[in-house]
Amino acid sequence: MAKVKLMMSWDIQPGKEEEYFEFHVREFVPTLEKMGLALNEAWLTVYGEHQPRLMAEALIPSLSAARKVLSSDAWRTLDGQLEALVENFSYKVIPARTRWQM
Repeated sequence: MAKVKLMMSWDIQPGKEEEYFEFHVREFVPTLEKMGLALNEAWLTVYGEHQPRLMAEALIPSLSAARKVLSSDAWRTLDGQLEALVENFSYKVIPARTRWQM
């Protein structure tokens, strides 16, 4: 089984920065870890109006494990919580390599 990466990007809704970062630390990261995802890297974009403000990648042991996570109730709940704080949320699953991927 080959590892895959869950590549995510989003923008924090204006005025919800503090609420978002609280959610990120207390809910988002711990929930992903409980689902078996290992957050590998994350980036906060300071400049660039045509780029997502936040990008993150999580390692998942296999494509079948990724499908299981993304179809779970826990993911749907987390996605709903995230959508209340961010906009332009998107994700994709790609084969994992050792360096940053887009």
